[in-house]
Amino acid sequence: MNIIFDCERMKYPYTGLFEYCEQLGKSLQTHLTEDDDISYYLPEKYKVIFGKREHIPLKKIHKLFPVGIRRPAVWHTTYQLSRYMKNGGRKAKKALTVHDLNFLYEKTSKGKINKYLKALQRNIDKSDHIIAISEYAKTDLVNHLKINCPLSVIYNGCNVAEFPEFDTPAYRPVHPFLFSLGTVECKKNFHVLPCLLKGNDYELIIAGKRNEDYVEKIMAEAAKHGVSERVKLTGPVTGEDKYWYLKNCAAFLFPSLAEGFGIPPLEAMHVGKPVFLSTLTSLPEIGGNHAYYFHDFDPDNLCATFESGMNHYAATRPEMSIIQHAASFNWEKSASEYMKIYKSILE
Repeated sequence: MNIIFDCERMKYPYTGLFEYCEQLGKSLQTHLTEDDDISYYLPEKYKVIFGKREHIPLKKIHKLFPVGIRRPAVWHTTYQLSRYMKNGGRKAKKALTVHDLNFLYEKTSKGKINKYLKALQRNIDKSDHIIAISEYAKTDLVNHLKINCPLSVIYNGCNVAEFPEFDTPAYRPVHPFLFSLGTVECKKNFHVLPCLLKGNDYELIIAGKRNEDYVEKIMAEAAKHGVSERVKLTGPVTGEDKYWYLKNCAAFLFPSLAEGFGIPPLEAMHVGKPVFLSTLTSLPEIGGNHAYYFHDFDPDNLCATFESGMNHYAATRPEMSIIQHAASFNWEKSASEYMKIYKSILE
């Protein structure tokens, strides 16, 4: 079985899709038999990530013509709105991963929502098997689109690279700190967090690619609560920095409004930290009974939830159960399930 794994979204580093492609792409190699082969369709500069396996350089012309792309048995499209799906050719079987329908919940115009739905439906119609990354994403698909092929749920994994000797983060806080991680944009809802710094000496560190307009909103909220000097937005961080912040934070905060899955909370759970999530979209599915939840974003309620959660964590010391929960989401398991799907659509 020859597989082409489409990683075209790796052209955007420091994103969840980059992480997904890298981790699943590597893990798939461990499940190949002597009759299997896998190639990676991705930007040239990232070819080293997948070792000596064949890579197919991503080119703009491929949106129109699949120049230099051989026909595989299975073409796996990892971005649901991809314009490159046709490059697999008519005879190749198509697997499509759908990460989320977040555009339904963001401040998106009705016209854009319809545009996205139509584009997604076109890719669904070309597919032989669809994979959703959470039950929530699957439900959204069934409710908003027409599915005419098998639809499965395969959870993402969680792989945290550890750097126990590293001790020089890009920014070293001078007080105990709270940590959050993700692309700094409106749907992540980070601006509700500065209120948690009132009445204590915590710092808040938010790491991730910055949208400067939204950064202004976060800092305006920090100023409103008189905590501006303790809110730090670092921009993208290295793996070493991320591990240091996860390992040393007092708690991890993730009040997102729209998530198809949510890898950052699991990364914090991987090191046993108390994790505070919103109750929206897929996050309760991922955090389960091992996270604390913001049921709304009123500052008083946020502070009350945070205080009660931290008190519970201090009293019960649930680190090991949190770590075990995170370990149940692993890329080896995900890769095994994807390989079963690749084989099933060839039968």
